[in-house]
Amino acid sequence: MRVLFVCLGNICRSPMAEGLFRQMSQRRGLDSRVEVDSCGVGDYHVGEPPDPRAMREAHHREADISELRGRVIRSDDFERFDYILCMDEDNLQALRRMAPESRRAHVGLLMDFAHEDTSAEIGDPYFGNTDNFGHVADQIEAGCQGLLDHIEYQDAPD
Repeated sequence: MRVLFVCLGNICRSPMAEGLFRQMSQRRGLDSRVEVDSCGVGDYHVGEPPDPRAMREAHHREADISELRGRVIRSDDFERFDYILCMDEDNLQALRRMAPESRRAHVGLLMDFAHEDTSAEIGDPYFGNTDNFGHVADQIEAGCQGLLDHIEYQDAPD
């Protein structure tokens, strides 16, 4: 199962989602069955590390994202990944405009997988304060938890 997390610039939300999802899948023993990556819709931060506030919040949750580097989505991602999940409606609309009709991937919002009653979007914390990163990480964890449940359910024997 291949999962790609997407936000605008790939330095805040999507690298946190990549790191937290990887760490959560390891804890559940699913890491050998799941490949994860992240990217941005825009090419603003290609090659750059995640925002220091995102790295700090991920580290606080025992996920190291310091080695990740920003990249932009590519056309072959729509064939390579099973799920391409973005953080907000603006990025979802951009992805849908870019996606070929014959795409393999499910393109949607990460929060569509969250079990609890939460916002459908994960807001961009970039221009906010450090507290915003904690709230965003809580939302990401809720979405990732639901996604992992979904993946386990799909892989369960009939």
